[in-house]
Amino acid sequence: MRTLLNIIWVIFAGFWLFVGYVVAGILLCIPIITIPWAIASFRTANYAFWPFGRTIVSKPTAGVGSFLGNVIWVILAGWWLALGHIFSGIALCLTIIGIPLAIADFKMVPISLMPLGKEIVSTRDGAGAL
Repeated sequence: MRTLLNIIWVIFAGFWLFVGYVVAGILLCIPIITIPWAIASFRTANYAFWPFGRTIVSKPTAGVGSFLGNVIWVILAGWWLALGHIFSGIALCLTIIGIPLAIADFKMVPISLMPLGKEIVSTRDGAGAL
């Protein structure tokens, strides 16, 4: 079932969200100082492309540095990506089949705003949802 949901997700929302994260990552690679945010963007792009069967958990070692990094992230790219998730989630809600996909889209808004200090893990490992 996860594979089927992921395939439908890629067709209707995942590919374009993936492209958004990759573009943000490439742009953040231009100034060398923002490469850590680019890496977070590429990691999140992978999750945005194929989200079902994985979840987001907080890293126990995340601290003030992650918080400050997330503030910079929101300014540089996070709010654009969050808007992309919100708009695509609203569009997916227009059909009954799209509602589970929209819920997944809305669940990605927090990581699009604060990707540092988070980890993407498989739900098969017994990790709970965020």
